[in-house]
Formats: sequence, C-alpha cells, structure tokens
Amino acid sequence: MPWFLYLLECDDGSVYTGIAVDVAARFEQHASGMGARYTRSRKPVQVLASFELAGRAEASRAEYWVKRLKPQEKRALAAGARTLESVLPAPAPAPGPGIEADADPDATPEAADAP
Repeated sequence: MPWFLYLLECDDGSVYTGIAVDVAARFEQHASGMGARYTRSRKPVQVLASFELAGRAEASRAEYWVKRLKPQEKRALAAGARTLESVLPAPAPAPGPGIEADADPDATPEAADAP
C-alpha cells in the first residue's frame, strides 16, 4: 500500500511535513484541530506537495530527511525546484563480485595470513 510524504503551508508561513495514506483526509484532520500538535496552533492553509512512496518505512525515512531541510528548501522541494531523491542520502552500493557482504573492509590481507 502506498504512503505519502506531504508538505503543508501553515497560517504563520511555516511548512509542516508529515506522512499519511490519505493526504486529503489527513489535511482535514489537521485543519479541524485533530492532527498533530504543531498544526493545532499553526492552522494549515494548503497542501503544498505530496510524494508517493512504496510503503510506510520509505515514507518515514523520507520524512526524516525532509524535516531537516530549511523552510526555503522545503518550498523548493514543493515547487519542483528540487527532487525528493536529491534530499535523500544515496543508497549504499551493493557489494561487488567476489566481495562478501559481511567482510571487514578494514582487514588487510596480511592479517588474514597471521596465525
């Protein structure tokens, strides 16, 4: 089931970041005062953007990184000047052929030959 990362503009000009399965329903919760504590005191004005992700884990991971952006960077993301991928860290490369995933990268060949 897809999850969404969403950005809301609040009445004080701030940008709230959250995740939900149904962004419209979650916006209504925020607007009615039944959403996050943050939006109870800073009423949401509009949904600036939403991004579909594969599941909750991916949405939570994206939320973690987007929440660390400055407000102007969040607005750039919402406007399409930045991509969500540009905010997220690059995935770790897969081990190459002949390299074990659990191998100690700091080990030296000499250490393997020692008694």
